[in-house]
Amino acid sequence: MAQANIIQLKEFDVTQKIIESLSNVCTRAVLFSVKNESKDATQIADELNLSISTIYKTLSALEDLALVEVHKFIFTREGKKIKKYRSRIGKVEITLNDNEPILHLHPNKKF
Repeated sequence: MAQANIIQLKEFDVTQKIIESLSNVCTRAVLFSVKNESKDATQIADELNLSISTIYKTLSALEDLALVEVHKFIFTREGKKIKKYRSRIGKVEITLNDNEPILHLHPNKKF
């Protein structure tokens, strides 16, 4: 059996996935947007002047990495359920040690 190369190993490394996600300016903007107050996708899209599909895609990726969570649900008069998102992290530190990144996620104490 062939030995996995470094790129293949990194594909399954959660730390690497979080670091790669945080390197994206859109992802960081969405994360910062819900750090101090929970918001729905439409509020975030309006605030950041981005498409709603981009916001949903970004929120889904952040949820998969457990960086954001659904804080509560709002029900409209029409019976529509709207999710309010919030950041689970308040601070991120990335350091390098022996050529490997070390990721420190600090909880969001605003909520």
